[in-house]
Amino acid sequence: MKLAQLRIMIYQLPMMYGLLIVNTWGIVLPHEVNFPYWQGVTCPLLLTAFCLIRIFSWLRLARTQVSAHQAASVLRSTRRLAWLFSIVFTTWSLSLMPHGDEAFKLHVAFYMAITVIGVIFCLMHVLSAAFTVTAIVNGALVTTFLVSGNDVFQAVAIDTSLVSVAMLIVSFTHFRNFADLVATQSENRRLANIDSLTNLPNRRAFFDALDLHFENAAARGHRLAVGLVDLDGFKSVNDIHGHSAGDQVLAEASARLAAACMSATVLARLGGDEFGLVVTGDCSDSRLALFGRDIADVFRDPVIIGDSSVRLGATIGFSTYPHSSRNKADLFEAADYALYEGKRRARGSVTVFSQAHRNAIIRESQIAQALRSPDLDNELSVAFQPIVSLDESRTVGFEALARWHSATLGTVAPGEFIPAAERSGIINDMTLVLFSKALACATQWPARIGLSFNLSAHDFADERVVEGLAQRILESGIDPARLDFEITETAMAQDFEQVRNAAEEFRSLGCGLSVDDFGTGYSSLSYLCKLPLSRLKIDRTFVSGLKEGTTAFTVVRTLLSLSRQMMLECVIEGVETATELQTVASLGATLVQGYYCSRPMDAGAIASYLASERPAVRA
Repeated sequence: MKLAQLRIMIYQLPMMYGLLIVNTWGIVLPHEVNFPYWQGVTCPLLLTAFCLIRIFSWLRLARTQVSAHQAASVLRSTRRLAWLFSIVFTTWSLSLMPHGDEAFKLHVAFYMAITVIGVIFCLMHVLSAAFTVTAIVNGALVTTFLVSGNDVFQAVAIDTSLVSVAMLIVSFTHFRNFADLVATQSENRRLANIDSLTNLPNRRAFFDALDLHFENAAARGHRLAVGLVDLDGFKSVNDIHGHSAGDQVLAEASARLAAACMSATVLARLGGDEFGLVVTGDCSDSRLALFGRDIADVFRDPVIIGDSSVRLGATIGFSTYPHSSRNKADLFEAADYALYEGKRRARGSVTVFSQAHRNAIIRESQIAQALRSPDLDNELSVAFQPIVSLDESRTVGFEALARWHSATLGTVAPGEFIPAAERSGIINDMTLVLFSKALACATQWPARIGLSFNLSAHDFADERVVEGLAQRILESGIDPARLDFEITETAMAQDFEQVRNAAEEFRSLGCGLSVDDFGTGYSSLSYLCKLPLSRLKIDRTFVSGLKEGTTAFTVVRTLLSLSRQMMLECVIEGVETATELQTVASLGATLVQGYYCSRPMDAGAIASYLASERPAVRA
């Protein structure tokens, strides 16, 4: 409110002081020979000088950034000056009356009344000052004329009183409307910067705050950190429990975050299940890592919604100024990259952007550029890793693995170029190219040999890709029952409805559908019931060093039992030693894949591999 008043006064007060200067000389100049020098020259000059000083003061204030506290101080000064200036102005004006006839006195009265009306208009946004000026100036004028005994003067006094009262009533009404408007605008600004679900600052407020704190940190040479928090497992809440329950979970999650982020300068909801932090003060990497762990720890306890409970996690990415970023945009993007790396590497982790990440971004930029090569289709190839049946002691299928030898970068690992292709938006075209190459190889294999092909969440989400895959299957003439499409748990949880639609289309063709890396994601077991699956693939992290009595041993045994009860095939990935093979076989595994059976091979090596295959992979 104070700032709004001051913004208007900055333009109105110079006009008021200009009016006072004009009116002062308007009454003096026509009658200057009638006044003593001090009344006709000295006093007007002093009043003019004072008014000019105030005009320049207000004009200078118009170019200054003023806080609410400073605005309140200026308003208080204006009210005090209203008392002082009204008394001085009235005393000088009334002191002129003895020096003229009745016509001159009416001139003085007209001058005082008109001036007060102008002042009321200019001060209507500081109502107390307008009342002060009116009471002192017109009060003195009306009193003087009422006791004069002159009927005309008394009529002028009464008329001046009525006009002044009317003007004050209009000013009061205007000020009340102005105050309501300012309150409404203030509320609108608040609502525009607040997330209605969580009552946290929203994305706009976050970036406004980031601008302010970044400028302050840059000016003072201080450190500043930006953090991004992403809730792990929230997507499945909406899919399983509905959006109303999802809103309840978000509200509870926000409350927990707010309690954990007391040391953060700003906590905002950026959208969906992503939150932003601005951290000042101690922004060392070790402090941010501890802070991030405190945030992650608030989700140790499940969130209760009705009769159900939901377990969430939090992955956090931080970046710091000036250590890792030099400008605002880069600071936020670096935090986003750190968050992405954290989610890719280990959900529930805290990642602080470092020089290693900067080098990775440069590498990814080079990869992204190389992926735009017009000869990319010829640079891409497919390797195949056998899937072995322990019951038959022979290979029953191959998993297609993407390979890329760039003309500029040389051989690039799939772990590098596939995420880069996803981010650059060319993963869908790449999928179709690789599938065509894999399909061409599979048509040359014996009819009993199947082909497993990995699809990303982007592939399932694009109907064009699903249709393209189906078209290539039909055109190849291969039996669709030999094909198996793989999707990870994490990708499955990103857009479950689209995944289910695509899965049903593949199954209607006769293809199989596998959940890859099962047991490592955040999906719900209910997904297994809702999707037309044919196979589970247990991730290699459970197999490495597998021993009886360990948690991994129990997990593998449970997943194998689960697959049997659901009548799903189950492939154990990452079998690299004879001991691991014997262990999984003792648990009832029938399909295995890993370096112990065979490393990935080129398409040209498959025929000789199958021809030379012997029952050497018995447990």
